[in-house]
Amino acid sequence: MSFVEPEERVALRQAVRDLAKRYGPDYVRRQAKAGQKTTELWQEVGRAGYLGVSLPEEYGGGGGGIADLAAVGEELARAGCPLLLIVVSPAICGTIIARFGTTAQKDKWLPGIADGSFRMAFGITEPDAGSNSHKITTTVRREGDEWVLTGQKVFISGVDESDAVLVVARTKDAATGNLKPALMVVPTDAPGFTKTMIEMEIAGPEKQFQLFFDDVRLPADALVGDEDAGLLQLFAGLNPERIMAAAFAVGTAEYALDRATDYAKTRTVWRDRPIGTHQGVAHPLAQAAIHVELAKVMTQKAAWLYDSGDDVAAGEAANMAKFAAADAAVEAVDQAIQAHGGNGLATEYGLAPLLAATRVTRIAPVSREMILNFVAQHTLGLPKSY
Repeated sequence: MSFVEPEERVALRQAVRDLAKRYGPDYVRRQAKAGQKTTELWQEVGRAGYLGVSLPEEYGGGGGGIADLAAVGEELARAGCPLLLIVVSPAICGTIIARFGTTAQKDKWLPGIADGSFRMAFGITEPDAGSNSHKITTTVRREGDEWVLTGQKVFISGVDESDAVLVVARTKDAATGNLKPALMVVPTDAPGFTKTMIEMEIAGPEKQFQLFFDDVRLPADALVGDEDAGLLQLFAGLNPERIMAAAFAVGTAEYALDRATDYAKTRTVWRDRPIGTHQGVAHPLAQAAIHVELAKVMTQKAAWLYDSGDDVAAGEAANMAKFAAADAAVEAVDQAIQAHGGNGLATEYGLAPLLAATRVTRIAPVSREMILNFVAQHTLGLPKSY
C-alpha cells in the first residue's frame, strides 16, 4: 500500500472537486428547504462516470475500486454537497450485484447504477432487530416460479428517489427449518410494497422511510447471489458501506475545517490580528486536523484492503475507519463552530446543520458501540459480549 495516491485518483479528485464547486452547500440547502432533491447534481456526477467508477467496465463502470468511489464521496462532501445515495446505490447494491449477481442481473441493473439513471436503495434494519441480521423477521418464500416477500424495514434512505430496494430477507431451510439471509431486489412500484416517511430533525434532501411488504410477489431473478450464502454476500456490501460512510465523514470534517481556517485567517477582534494567531483558536483546529488525517489514512487502508480482495482484514479496517472518521467529523464541526463564535450558528455560515448530520455518523450505518464490540472480539480476542 502506498501513502501517495496514484495520479489517476488525484485527477479524479480534482475533477469531482471542480464539478462540485459549481453546486456547493448553497445548492443543497436551497433544495432541502424547498423539499426538492439534488437530482441535477446526481445526474451530472453520473454522466461524468463518477458514480460507477468502482463498477466493472463491461457494465458501464470505470473499472476502479472502492478507494476511487470513496474519493468521489469525500470530495463531494468536502465541497459541501454530499450525495448520500452513493453510499447505497453503487457502493452497497452495485458491489453486491457485481460480485454475486448473474450475468443477466448485471446486464439488467449495473449500467443504470453506474450512470445514475437507476437508483437502488438498501433495506436491512428493522424495528425490532436494528442491523442484527440474525433477528431479521422479513421473510421470503417460494411459490412456483415466484418469490413472496413479507415483513417491514425501518430507517431506509432515499426510497422515494429509488427505482428498487435491495432487501435483506430470510428464507427457510427446507432441511432444518432454520432461517437464513437472502438478498432480494424489490421494485419500489411493486404491488404490496408501501412506504411511510419518518420525520427527522435533520434538514437534507434525502429522506428516511419505513417500508412494508405485504405478500410482494417477485420474479425468480429477484434473488441476488446464492440462496445459501446470503450472510457472506451481505457483508461484501457492508464493508464498502462503512468505507463510504467514513469517506463522507472525512469530507464533511474537511469542509468544516476549511470554513473554520478561512474564517480564523480573516476575522480580527483583538489588536488588529486575526483570531487564528491565538492558540485558543488555533490549537483545537490543529488537533481536529490531525484526527481527520488519521481517519483519512485508516479509510484509505480499509479501501485498499477491500480492493485487494482481503474481506476479513477489510472488515476490521472498515469498522475502525468508520469509528475514527465519525469522531473526527464531530470534533471538527464542533471546533469550527466554536471558532466562528455566534456566527457558527448563523445560516450564512452553513455550519449549524452539520451538528446533527455529523452526530448521525456515530450511529449509522453501524453504531460506535457495535464497532467497539467487533474490535474487542475480533482484534483483541476478548469474549463476545452480546
